[in-house]
Amino acid sequence: MSTAAHPGSGDSVTPQPAGTPEGLRAALAHLAPDALPTFDAERNAAVQQAREQVSAAPMRRFVGQWAVYVALERHPERAARLRSLEARAAVTESVEEARTIAAEIGRILDTACAEAGIERAWDV
Repeated sequence: MSTAAHPGSGDSVTPQPAGTPEGLRAALAHLAPDALPTFDAERNAAVQQAREQVSAAPMRRFVGQWAVYVALERHPERAARLRSLEARAAVTESVEEARTIAAEIGRILDTACAEAGIERAWDV
């Protein structure tokens, strides 16, 4: 998979793949191979649900969730920051700190959603 320079950094960033199961799986194989078993299991469950419901909605949700995951993992420093914030949020007892953490997590997720071409639910 080719890489492109991320504007404003010296790091190489994997391009955001097409929003298809195949494109996302290929990106995961490069970025986060440990996530492939979960991806495959969730894909199988989404396909089964789509068949049972005769609806594309389960696959759209699956692709959207994994597109955001890939967008996060494309930037290792951002993914690490998100994990750090999530860990802090789990142990903080300060309401003010929790609000600050939640706001930063929201900004990180907004950026990842935009990169993945996903509209956040409250933006619709």
